[in-house]
Amino acid sequence: MAERFINVVANLQIKPLISRINLVLQQNFPDLRIKILDRYIILKFLGTFLFSIGLIVAIAVVFDISEKMDDFIERQAPLKTIIFDYYFNFIPYFANRFSPLFVFISVIFVTSKMASQTEIIAILNSGISFNRFLRPYMIGAAVIALATFLLNNWVIPHANKGRLEFENVYVRNPFVYRNRNIHRQIKPGQYLYFESYDNRANTGFLFSLENFDHGQLTSKVMADRITWNPQSKSWTLENYTIRHIDGMNEHLVRGMRMDTTLAINPEEFNRRLNFTEAMDYGELNNFIKEEKMRGSETLPFYEVEKYRRSSDPFATFILTLIGVSISSKKVRGGIGLQLGAGILLSFTYIMFMQVSTTFATNGNLPSIIAVWIPNIIYAAIAFYLLRKAPK
Repeated sequence: MAERFINVVANLQIKPLISRINLVLQQNFPDLRIKILDRYIILKFLGTFLFSIGLIVAIAVVFDISEKMDDFIERQAPLKTIIFDYYFNFIPYFANRFSPLFVFISVIFVTSKMASQTEIIAILNSGISFNRFLRPYMIGAAVIALATFLLNNWVIPHANKGRLEFENVYVRNPFVYRNRNIHRQIKPGQYLYFESYDNRANTGFLFSLENFDHGQLTSKVMADRITWNPQSKSWTLENYTIRHIDGMNEHLVRGMRMDTTLAINPEEFNRRLNFTEAMDYGELNNFIKEEKMRGSETLPFYEVEKYRRSSDPFATFILTLIGVSISSKKVRGGIGLQLGAGILLSFTYIMFMQVSTTFATNGNLPSIIAVWIPNIIYAAIAFYLLRKAPK
């Protein structure tokens, strides 16, 4: 049944794609045109990938509904909103997030099945090298990697806006800002400080604002409280003191209440860490530049999101190489043994990724290293297994 479905998907969705790829290769790289063997493996590979990821998405949706049903009922979420605003955006997000894992599983399933039916032995004995045998897998991986990159950086972020808004209204509890001793550079030469901030009342406590000119402090504003006024779009200082400094001279101004404007908005204290998932490539890069200038303490979380969007597509090639290498040999245990070993290896990759990114968000490891080090290590493993693969 599953194999019939895979063949139907391949015939309807993948064959036209292969024809377009082949046309481009014939026009630009005649020696790389897709042949019968390539077409056969690509159809099996991509067909199995679409089937497996569709199956797991369906299971994930069922579990997600059962987990969130109480929240939907309690908060009276409309059925139309649940379907179109949440699940229509949840499905592509989930499928794209775990696509490298299912690329790996699909490669192992297809290759181990070919090995068990002695197809790989026949292919290699016909004079085709193992590297040539890898080519259709790399074409399939390139298609998935390109789709993943485009989805990660431009398509999924816009879909995530609806998903995250829905979760904030109907699923999650109201966000509470818990950071203390908040230091920000809100613009060049101007530094802000709160001892604490209550995002529910839009009020900061023990506030100070320092202005510098060429490294010299020129003025400092201090207040016991500072509150946002939504009507006037300004901040109100309570029990404030202003120090004006001119060389060795200092002038103090005190008062009970004063309105002022600042280059900071209360919305910045009402955002969860995952809100950058709703930013496309350009928006995320601009936001990170701004947060670097401000000295944000949550900058590593945003950088991890940025680098993950490019590391996931690259992981597709690495996991494809590992999958072909460990499943191209016919073994006594059959498909089940190779599939189990592959799933175990893929989960170690995911665990390694989680551990390394934790060192970036909670330690001093640079974000780009934390995100890319699993790919580098597993790339080395891939090339080692490739050398050991039966030729």
